[in-house]
Amino acid sequence: MKSDFRARNHPAYWAFIVHRASGVLLSLFLPVHFMALGQALQGAARLDALLRWTEQPLVKIGETVLVMLLAAHLAGGLRLLALEFLAWRDWQKSLLAAAAGVTLAAVMLFLLQVA
Repeated sequence: MKSDFRARNHPAYWAFIVHRASGVLLSLFLPVHFMALGQALQGAARLDALLRWTEQPLVKIGETVLVMLLAAHLAGGLRLLALEFLAWRDWQKSLLAAAAGVTLAAVMLFLLQVA
C-alpha cells in the first residue's frame, strides 16, 4: 500500500496542523498561568516580584507568541464552525485566508500596544 502525501500539501491540512498545534501549546501554557495566579494567593510581594519578572524582553516575546496562538486557535475554530454549520464548503481557501488575516491582525494590534 502506497502512502499518498499529496493531501498533506493541501492548505486545509496545514490549517488543521496549526489548529492542533496551537491547542496543544495553549494547554501547555495553562499550568504556567495557574502558577502565576497562585502567586497572588501568596501575597502582594510575591505577585509584584512575578510582575517585575514579566517585564523581561524574552517574556514579552512569549506573550506575543501566546497572543498569536490564541488568535490562530480562535480563527481556526471559527473556520471549522463555518465549515460545519454554514454552506461555505466551497470557500475553504477564502476561510483559510481570513483566519490567517485575523491572526496576523490580532498579533499586530497586540504588538502596537506593547511597543
